[in-house]
Amino acid sequence: MSYRYRTKGTCSVYIDVDMDGDVVRDVTFTGGCHGNLQAISRLVKGMTASEIKEKVDGIRCGYKATSCADQMCRAIELAMAENEAKAGC
Repeated sequence: MSYRYRTKGTCSVYIDVDMDGDVVRDVTFTGGCHGNLQAISRLVKGMTASEIKEKVDGIRCGYKATSCADQMCRAIELAMAENEAKAGC
């Protein structure tokens, strides 16, 4: 299942998440710090949503109230919620 999330409060603009159940297959960021976001994408491949949340939820970027990693958690949560809603139909 693929999901596109429009970020709020970060340099990246979109986060595209590809999930298999609660496991992340791929994450792609549009905009932001390209090198760091490539690293985050590679590190989270194969991890479950709860593992990712435990490690990066709430991380802030400088003076900002959020970060690209924190926004990725939001994207994964919304992707899973959307998938559950579709399954419930």
